[in-house]
Amino acid sequence: MPSLKSIRPNLTGEKKIYLLKPRGFCAGVVRAIDVVKIALDLYGAPIYVRKEIVHNKHVVDELRDLGAIFVEELSEVPPGGRAIFSAHGVSPAVRQEGKERKLEIIDATCPLVTKVHLEAVKFAREGDTIVLIGHKNHDEVIGTLGEAPSKMVLVESVEDVDSLDLPDPSRVAYLTQTTLSLDETTDIVARLKERFPLIRGPKSQDICYATENRQMAVKGVAQFCDLLLVVGSANSSNSKRLVEVGQNYAVKSYLVNDWEEVKSEWLEGVNNVGVTAGASAPEHLVEAIVMELKAHGFGEMEEVEMVEEDVRFSLPSELGNSGAQLLSITR
Repeated sequence: MPSLKSIRPNLTGEKKIYLLKPRGFCAGVVRAIDVVKIALDLYGAPIYVRKEIVHNKHVVDELRDLGAIFVEELSEVPPGGRAIFSAHGVSPAVRQEGKERKLEIIDATCPLVTKVHLEAVKFAREGDTIVLIGHKNHDEVIGTLGEAPSKMVLVESVEDVDSLDLPDPSRVAYLTQTTLSLDETTDIVARLKERFPLIRGPKSQDICYATENRQMAVKGVAQFCDLLLVVGSANSSNSKRLVEVGQNYAVKSYLVNDWEEVKSEWLEGVNNVGVTAGASAPEHLVEAIVMELKAHGFGEMEEVEMVEEDVRFSLPSELGNSGAQLLSITR
């Protein structure tokens, strides 16, 4: 990991791009996209996907063009049809609905989200009330809450913690959504521990490695940047958190789907711009933004790699050996 001293400050007065790394697709997103493409290759259309497979407009549009049909609920899938669960996970009730409708289900839930689900089941069985730290109505949170709805409460802030009234303060556990702000979550957990000294948490943090790495990269270059552009969709939790991190470091920070959403006035008076991407944003969108920035006078570029990522997840068992063979061919 580079130290701040190894990042070259812009002393020339020329306009400069700091391109952050790691950025873009995480292992869970790569796996989810591969699942849809391989399912289409193996079985042909139609393949139904419940919710957006990942929270990115461009990815969803590309897969739709390949033949995937995105639906909000399993009730929209014909009986006996083939459906894919998104990377964000689903509740047991949704799984049961799939069985009752005799659907061929392929589960693309990110393994790190599955980890949180299993922790919720464990704590609930042991008699704990579970405090889930997350954002209301996010697909991942909805699925996790469904594991033990009578034993879980959702908090989004320190203020929510202060208003908690739990049946047994000595039997409390906490879990978190995987795509939260590290700093904000730390504050919430600290307050939970103040209020409930016997509270238990996961053996390892629930915030995923990719979310943490991308936030740390923004923190690392914030002092060098006048502007931060985060490539990602508006419903992408981890992308929005990157914007918040930049803003917390007093950097003008904006979330954009692509270059078309970059406003010319954002670039006025800017010499140093940081560019990164949320964990579900394709690299070609980043490349297009870099190209446009160069065309707007940002002639120097430095790629800053804060940490090396080398994480891969295996395909769901439902795709079998044929899926693994197809994956090896496409890669």
